[in-house]
Amino acid sequence: MPKVIVDGQDLVVGLSWLEKLGAFRGNVHVPLRAVRSAEPEPDPWGALRGIRAPGTGIPGVIAYGTRRYDGGRDFAAVLGSRPAIRVDLGEESPFGRLVVSVSDPDRTVAAIRSAAGI
Repeated sequence: MPKVIVDGQDLVVGLSWLEKLGAFRGNVHVPLRAVRSAEPEPDPWGALRGIRAPGTGIPGVIAYGTRRYDGGRDFAAVLGSRPAIRVDLGEESPFGRLVVSVSDPDRTVAAIRSAAGI
């Protein structure tokens, strides 16, 4: 499962080598100053926008990689029915939103909010 951590001035989605393979990319780094909101996401599949390009996806099973939509792109690392978080980002970020399955959404969201000052 991906790990979402604060590393200095960045929010990092750390991926295992297998997750990197599925996402067609390495770890995701976004500046903390770009974080606009962070929430536990009760419906991660409903929070996904656009189409997978590039990445791996089977609806309801796995969504790893970049999601392109009119106006931008998001990053998803969603696995089955596992709990997830949604982080909405500003223009300073290469992504508009992160939707990531995590083991403890409440603790992860609290750490992001604290580090980002929101």
